Amino acid sequence: MSTKKNIVVLTGAGISAESGIKTFRDSDGLWENHRIEDVATFDAWERNKNLVLDFYNQRRKQLLECEPNVAHKLLVELEKKYDVHIITQNVDDLHERAGSKNVLHLHGELFKVRSTLNEHLVYEWKKDLLMGDKCEKGSQLRPHIVWFGEAVPMIEAAANIARKADIFIVVGTSLVVYPAAGLVHDTDYTVPKYVIDPNKPEVSFLQNVEYITEKASVGVAQLVERLMKE
Repeated sequence: MSTKKNIVVLTGAGISAESGIKTFRDSDGLWENHRIEDVATFDAWERNKNLVLDFYNQRRKQLLECEPNVAHKLLVELEKKYDVHIITQNVDDLHERAGSKNVLHLHGELFKVRSTLNEHLVYEWKKDLLMGDKCEKGSQLRPHIVWFGEAVPMIEAAANIARKADIFIVVGTSLVVYPAAGLVHDTDYTVPKYVIDPNKPEVSFLQNVEYITEKASVGVAQLVERLMKE
């Protein structure tokens, strides 16, 4: 039985932006010049599978060229003193590549694909995904991504992790995307919470919270230094 304190970290697009991964929406509301409705919904998939596949093929190629940044790496440092669980809204694998041992992906993973027939048939995949690429049951493969409007299968597992937090850290997410943002409510109100984001999220419901209004690399460095001294 571990006697280490539990740190739970919820991460969003802001932590990966410094690795060169485009944040989910630019100010014009487009994602790589596409409307979200055209590439990140089940309806989009039904309308134009080739467009959706091409979009995620491009994201996969981009991710292959990116590396974990200092924020990802510093969260690994915390594992020397704490039990650290990362819940990420990101579909990249930068936490894993940095060395984090416990990572839960809420919105799927870019380097995985799954059967359209059976969502439990999931495969590692780093090349282009094309029409005609099928699962072992003969069904077309799709990106292993939770699209807008789809259920978030891992949310209950994430909530269970959040409930065990002794310290809860939020990095690079605006706390407006649900159900992920609701994980903060699963922690006890007495648990210290730290929100790292250059733009202070407009959330009035948080108790026992400290805001660190810095980009991920700077804010995580400041907080990790403090926590390693405690």
